[in-house]
Amino acid sequence: MNSNNPAVVIELQQVRFSWPGADKPTLNIPELKVNQGEHLFIKGPSGCGKSTLLSLLTGINTPSEGSLNVLDKQLSALSGSQRDKFRANHIGYIFQQFNLLPYLSVLENVVLPCQFSKRRRSQVSGDLHKHAIQLLERLHLSSDLMNKPVAELSIGQQQRVAAARALIGKPELVIADEPTSALDHDNRSAFIELLLEQANQANSTLLFVSHDPTLEPLFDRSLDLRQLNQAGENA
Repeated sequence: MNSNNPAVVIELQQVRFSWPGADKPTLNIPELKVNQGEHLFIKGPSGCGKSTLLSLLTGINTPSEGSLNVLDKQLSALSGSQRDKFRANHIGYIFQQFNLLPYLSVLENVVLPCQFSKRRRSQVSGDLHKHAIQLLERLHLSSDLMNKPVAELSIGQQQRVAAARALIGKPELVIADEPTSALDHDNRSAFIELLLEQANQANSTLLFVSHDPTLEPLFDRSLDLRQLNQAGENA
């Protein structure tokens, strides 16, 4: 692919989203494009719709109006089960609340995406569990925790498990919602280093939501969602 003309992997046109009973749209985005391999930092005050935007990009919700295209798929044209399959195959999501399965071990949580997606399993060469352990060790998780139920881990440790689960299988799109909020400085640095490294290796597109302005310079571009919404309101 010509690096001077990268593929557009996310494209929104006149997208609005309103929660039932709301006085005005939570999101009102006139246009947004994100290229393949781009690392985008998304910022804005609480309540401006950052998590709502991520839910649209992953097909968890669909727009009230407008066109939303992700990886050449018009997500609103897919059924709920098709969007679930699309998300499993192509998107690694680090949820703000982690969404780990408490009754599974650390390793079982990390390899779960590869059990739901043949595509992501095919991206891992060699032993799947060994690869998962390597990711976890890079995130400073000690080897004696690998087979423990994830519910026994601290919040910061669970956050790192969620990151490894999102990265395994080289998804084309990695979405991170406040992923460093529970990490101390050293673990945050290891997390960011691994996240950017893995995204670069797979040429994955990375969307990173955070209130931490010190991380913004590490990304290719930043997006202030409040300003984008205001542009939509004034259009």
